[in-house]
Amino acid sequence: MFKKLLCQTSTLLGVLLTLSGVAMAASGSGGNHIDLTSSWVGYTSLFLFVVAYAFVMVEEYTHMRKSKPVLLAAGLIWAIIAYVYASHGFTHAAEAAARHNILEYAELFLFLLVAMTYINAMEERQVFEALRVKLVSAGFSFRQIFWITGVLAFFISPVADNLTTALLMCAVVMAIGKDNVKFISLACINIVVAANAGGAFSPFGDITTLMVWQKGIVGFTTFFNLFLPSVVNWLIPAAIMVFAVPKVSPEPGAMDIKMKRGAIPVIVLFLLTIATAVSFHNFLHLPPMMGMMMGLSYLKIYGFYLKKTHKNAIGSPGYDPEKAEERVGDTVAFDIFRNVARAEWDTLMFFYGIILCVGGLGFIGYLGMVSQVMYIDLGPTTANIIVGGLSAIVDNIPVMFAVLSMQPDMSMGQWLLVTLTAGVGGSMLSIGSAAGVALMGQARGMYTFGGHLKWMPVIALGYFASIAVHFFVNSRFFDNIPL
Repeated sequence: MFKKLLCQTSTLLGVLLTLSGVAMAASGSGGNHIDLTSSWVGYTSLFLFVVAYAFVMVEEYTHMRKSKPVLLAAGLIWAIIAYVYASHGFTHAAEAAARHNILEYAELFLFLLVAMTYINAMEERQVFEALRVKLVSAGFSFRQIFWITGVLAFFISPVADNLTTALLMCAVVMAIGKDNVKFISLACINIVVAANAGGAFSPFGDITTLMVWQKGIVGFTTFFNLFLPSVVNWLIPAAIMVFAVPKVSPEPGAMDIKMKRGAIPVIVLFLLTIATAVSFHNFLHLPPMMGMMMGLSYLKIYGFYLKKTHKNAIGSPGYDPEKAEERVGDTVAFDIFRNVARAEWDTLMFFYGIILCVGGLGFIGYLGMVSQVMYIDLGPTTANIIVGGLSAIVDNIPVMFAVLSMQPDMSMGQWLLVTLTAGVGGSMLSIGSAAGVALMGQARGMYTFGGHLKWMPVIALGYFASIAVHFFVNSRFFDNIPL
């Protein structure tokens, strides 16, 4: 464990020292900018971020939520920066830069909060549970389930997030596979690759694609040009791994769980909310999160209707408060605020810490080094392929935020390339994506780091094949293809 941690930490430190981007020139500090990259401020800030991220990497062993160390590091980094700037008479420079980062986080936070609330509402209405039960009781063979869960993971993740999709499909394979470790391991690898690939061609499929879309760099419909590269990214390793799946047909189950009242309207309202967010961004030129917040009102109003028309309302003979969390049945009326409360708050706060940490390092000046090293010296194609490799070691959120902070001068084809590589590069290692980390916990002992690593060459083949397909099918988006 410690050898892996040391390797990851040293890699992260190397990335930050060699590959960090533009000093947040657009942060509003104007000419009052101090280069702190060679001072104690810069080195201390780097140290704080590396230590904080080391704790994030070992969350599985320490059981300390990942938001805690990065929140502390973010506060300390900006406190040091503000102190130094104030001592030089620039009392508002750090404040303006921090507000710029907080605004970017606020847009991401509100967007994700609404999306998570809808996902939780669909889960509470047993949409996902009903789907899982139908698949379990259908009597498919292991190889059929391997393909079905892969296809579903690929096509559900563009609408839901890849983490939720992976957890749902993993529940299916574990219910069917039971004690068949080989099948569960292969199916989980397939699910991780499929969920990450499916999320790469949609603005809603991954946090990185959402960040690129909200930044206004890639248009909503332009993302779908990554569909074929994403298919190739998943299909090649899946077509090879399926031959290792046991030729066995498990006994079908006899469970029967139905969706709760209002489940279908909630799904429709979620799709309408997505349409509203896209319309706000494309036609009204407003932040997408404003459309999402408006879409939240759809769910809140419909939730009010469900509550008022619920047969077992508070005070009625059928009401049972002790069964409020019961998944089967409908003893308690729909409560929108329960779904808001069940959002992934640790993840949302983790994003705050990461964005503020990376933004602080950028304001210090470290993000300026990488723009020269990666995107000028190496060239955008090589740099963007490296970004995918880094995403397998370091979480793709700070990597993509660093790239967006750099704002390298690239063609649309290159922006699509970095969106693709950052989204699917994490599939090469089980620790490279939230989906992989979550499944290692859900299928503990059956889906492991070593089991995933065994198939890394096959997954890497799909990774490089998807890049080649992108250059071929989306050549019109490239001014040229510098290597």
